[in-house]
Amino acid sequence: MGHEDHKQSSLRIVARCAVITLSDTRTESSDHSGARIKELLATDGHQLTAYQIIKDEPANLDALLTQLLVRPDVDVILTNGGTGISKRDQTINVIERRLGLPLPGFGELFRALSYEQIGSGAILSRATGGVAQDKLIFAMPGSTKAVELAMTKLILPELRHLLGELRKQT
Repeated sequence: MGHEDHKQSSLRIVARCAVITLSDTRTESSDHSGARIKELLATDGHQLTAYQIIKDEPANLDALLTQLLVRPDVDVILTNGGTGISKRDQTINVIERRLGLPLPGFGELFRALSYEQIGSGAILSRATGGVAQDKLIFAMPGSTKAVELAMTKLILPELRHLLGELRKQT
């Protein structure tokens, strides 16, 4: 079965998604990136099962991931924020420890697409994705433009297909 056949066989899948915004300053009313992720998920027919804004602290993210990774109503965890190179940006370190199966193509393609938009500044992003405990995790930068790029060009076009592949029996 080819790529398009696999995608076609997954068209009816509805992803149950958790959205996490990592920020020391954002509130629900100022979380434009989290709001955009939720809007794009809804437009594409997916469900939001959890949404939380947490401080950009490794222990906070680690604890929340522990909770979400065992929830039966979560298929996908989408984070935004904390993917840069400042000392406060610890999101990637925490997430990478959880990934049993990295999807390096996500980060690679995100940076390539980002380069087309912002130029060499794309190298500052450590956006990553993969599978942890049979759930997809994607870590995106905190900017709304970056979130929109990742969601519309990479995540949403393949989300059903990715979940279909994860759900296959060996």
